[in-house]
Amino acid sequence: MTPILAAAQRLVAAILLPLSLTGPAIAEPSHGIAMYGAPALPPDFVSLPYANPDAPKGGRLVLGEVGSFDSLNPHILKGRVPWQLRFLAYESLMGRSYDEPFTLYGLLAESVEVDPEAMWVEFTLRPEARFSDGNPVTVEDVLWTYETLGTQGHPRYRGSWAQVASAESPGPGRVRFTFNEPNRELALIMGMRPILQKAQWDGLDFAESGLEVIPISSAPYVISEFEAGRYVTLSRNPDYWGADLPFRRGTHNLDEIRMEFFADGGVMFEAFKSGILTSMRETNSAKWDTQYDYPAVREGRVIKSVIPHQRPSGITGLAMNTRRPDFADWRVRDALIHAFNFEFVNETLTGGTQPRITSYFSNSPLAMSSGPAEGQVADLLAPFSDELLPGTLEGYTLPSSDGRASNRRNIRKALQQLEAAGYTVEGGKLLRPDGTPFTFEILLPQGSSEVQAIVNIYLQALERLGIDATIATVDSAQYRERTDAYDFDLTWYTRGLSLSPGNEQYLYWGAEGVTEPGTRNLPGVNQPAVEAMIDAMLAAEDREGFVSAVRALDRVLTAGRYVIPIWHAPIARIAHDARLKFPETLPLYGDWIGFQPDVWWYEDSSG
Repeated sequence: MTPILAAAQRLVAAILLPLSLTGPAIAEPSHGIAMYGAPALPPDFVSLPYANPDAPKGGRLVLGEVGSFDSLNPHILKGRVPWQLRFLAYESLMGRSYDEPFTLYGLLAESVEVDPEAMWVEFTLRPEARFSDGNPVTVEDVLWTYETLGTQGHPRYRGSWAQVASAESPGPGRVRFTFNEPNRELALIMGMRPILQKAQWDGLDFAESGLEVIPISSAPYVISEFEAGRYVTLSRNPDYWGADLPFRRGTHNLDEIRMEFFADGGVMFEAFKSGILTSMRETNSAKWDTQYDYPAVREGRVIKSVIPHQRPSGITGLAMNTRRPDFADWRVRDALIHAFNFEFVNETLTGGTQPRITSYFSNSPLAMSSGPAEGQVADLLAPFSDELLPGTLEGYTLPSSDGRASNRRNIRKALQQLEAAGYTVEGGKLLRPDGTPFTFEILLPQGSSEVQAIVNIYLQALERLGIDATIATVDSAQYRERTDAYDFDLTWYTRGLSLSPGNEQYLYWGAEGVTEPGTRNLPGVNQPAVEAMIDAMLAAEDREGFVSAVRALDRVLTAGRYVIPIWHAPIARIAHDARLKFPETLPLYGDWIGFQPDVWWYEDSSG
């Protein structure tokens, strides 16, 4: 059986598992937790199915990033942090299996116990768990971490903490979280918070930390070296406490992981070609086919690997800020989507090889179906029928063109929508209803030549509508500051989505994000139907209810016309040093968090 077919069969088994098993209906300690049904791996499992338990240790991986950083604390809103630190430099009570949506296994916790009524979850810590400085991980550390992250940490932690009625230790080595109301997913979320050392932060302002403090954690890797804005090096801790755990067997095999930072993607690619970087993800299929033909590739020193996956496409494209009056009108957003000539952009930049994102959960079993809403999906949306945008119930499809640059049919439709919204064209310029020229700015981060090329083509289309749009390209610090404050008209936006959507959807699309700074809700989505669909998703007690709620959410978001989507890749393209290897068995999520570098290894067969 091929890896792709095997992964597909595992995905169907995991997603379409009878959800009538209604989560962890146990009131006794277990080695793992699954929101629906039971964990696939038994208590005595050898390793994760996509890890190689016999992988050798050693070698290094050097990755490139466009941008900069000025903080090493990924758990607060302030500062720019290498994103990998959040996943590589910290551990949680439970660990995720990327072969099973909604399933966790014990990590810092040796067992988990869940209330059958979903009102509480209790973890028992492993007595052998240690921080990198040799001190034990204690109940006090866990309780302090959860309260600190929930009150001073990044907004992503605050929503779940607000749902915790109490956090306490009912006995030695045990931590219990009691919820305000039943919530099966919250038991899993409580298992996934990074655990910090309380003593390290005595007398320090957690929310203001930057480069002066290197957080101590219990993870396999520690920060061993860095230079502000240029590089960060993680070294494998030879005294890591959990090296023999089945969950860790065959993972974290590399001695060193280094992140190099560049101002421009083109410079980063040249650094890879010259051997400074040892791995490179390529998102442009045309570039993959034409620019990865150089001596190191032809001689076999660099390998081009294609990694399939079946996770949702998520959304990538230009987000329109509905906090601004122009973009609060869905007809204006619809016009701007019609003006974006995807087929021409795709052909020009990728040779037409990239499939378009058709909805937020496209490429997965959770995607909305075409045509009118039916069954439970229709029932969930019915109470909101008067406020849903056109296409939500009837079916919505993104406009397509004949591939010509003129895009006449869609430009005519765009003008019709703008006229319906009260906009007029005079002297070749589009005027707002108040008579002022319709102009706006597209905010972009420095360093992405591909994004710049996409937007440049789009600007030409906007000119045909009489719109004078401009581009503001800013450094990563300014970009973070402006997007956190929602100070933009349109901006480049990527939101990855998983096969196990849950409470985090409130952070992505919830009404609180309209005004609360620093959330993931850049478009300013503010629809009661969105939060109602998330509520229904979390309250679902069977398979059909859960999938229907996600598909209904997908309809509301897609027909909301908040983002002008581009393409996605149902595969990952990774060019890498031939001495870097990965297992033949691939996780359902493919090249996702938990794949590279977690299960890769270095093997020099030259002698």
